[in-house]
Amino acid sequence: MFWTNALIVVLLSLFVIDAVLMCLVILMQRSKQEGLGAAFGGGLTESVWGAQTSNVLVKGTVWMALIFFILSISLARLYTYRATQMEKVSAVQEALMKTSNTPSPSAPPANALTPPVAPTTAPITPPAAPAPGAATPVAPTTPAQPAAK
Repeated sequence: MFWTNALIVVLLSLFVIDAVLMCLVILMQRSKQEGLGAAFGGGLTESVWGAQTSNVLVKGTVWMALIFFILSISLARLYTYRATQMEKVSAVQEALMKTSNTPSPSAPPANALTPPVAPTTAPITPPAAPAPGAATPVAPTTPAQPAAK
């Protein structure tokens, strides 16, 4: 599991670097209207990298796009692999789940309906009155507080 996470981090950083470089190479290419190439001083790219700059930039774009797609597919496969590994359950977890899911023979099944309980017909008796002459407990009282003005 560790190697999968480490590989994802490495490939993801390469993916971002490749995307940024591909954007820069595409923006440096000469278009028919000169596009962003005119912002670099017209023929600046030809004077720096030579007369065949447009061919080199096109080849660089193709290679960077190829690397971009390979990294995309690789990262998708690694994320899928990591997700399936997280769903797997160990043998110990399976044994624990089996023992916790089996009902005990004395206990009724959890999904069984219990029959309704019939109401009792016993009369309700009021609480017993204190014996005559016995002291009755008195609840402590608190003094009344004056109303706030």
